[in-house]
Amino acid sequence: MVRDPAAAGADVRNRGIGRGRMFLGGLLLLAALMTWGIGLMMSPHGESVAKGPEHVRPVIVTFMQKGAVGTIVLSALSAWLLFPARRPKWPTRDWAIIGLLAILVGSSLYTLVWLHTSVLG
Repeated sequence: MVRDPAAAGADVRNRGIGRGRMFLGGLLLLAALMTWGIGLMMSPHGESVAKGPEHVRPVIVTFMQKGAVGTIVLSALSAWLLFPARRPKWPTRDWAIIGLLAILVGSSLYTLVWLHTSVLG
């Protein structure tokens, strides 16, 4: 005789939801990392910046602003998905993710402040 655990009142846990959150959170964290990296490669910091084409400066500034905001939004979504109420028993992974998120968000906020003060100001 096959018993239905849900009908018997047993505690049934759906592990697929947790795994789905972790997968989607990891995917969004990868997207945030890629967005951050592209913005970092487009950054006009350094001495290799060409003198003269000032007509493209507003386009680059807009691209970098939107990339920084996109990185912050993607980081927030991935943090929300990767840190559910019940935590797994491996805190090293959590600290590594927290460190990565802090670097992504911190450098994106720095980019926004730097663009507003030195490039646009």
